[in-house]
Amino acid sequence: MILEVGFIPVLDGRQAEFETTINAAVEDLLSKSDGYLGFTFHGWGIERPNIYMFSVAWETLEHHTVGFRESDRFTQWRAIIGPFFDGAPNVEHFAV
Repeated sequence: MILEVGFIPVLDGRQAEFETTINAAVEDLLSKSDGYLGFTFHGWGIERPNIYMFSVAWETLEHHTVGFRESDRFTQWRAIIGPFFDGAPNVEHFAV
């Protein structure tokens, strides 16, 4: 299993809307991807409350980097949550 850990900077004043939107996008898009095992929304930063942390469990790295990232679902995912970004997300993968 691979854990994708991400940090997303969200535009000020759009945090509540982002939380609702990302949870819906997980249910509608991400959860239907091959190799998807689960999503955890960890919350936001104490020092920087506009930074959100999440993790996604995948069966393999390729399920995320190829199967999801090269799919139409990823394009839809970014179209839905991208307008909330206040800069580029930081995403890394960890072996679990």
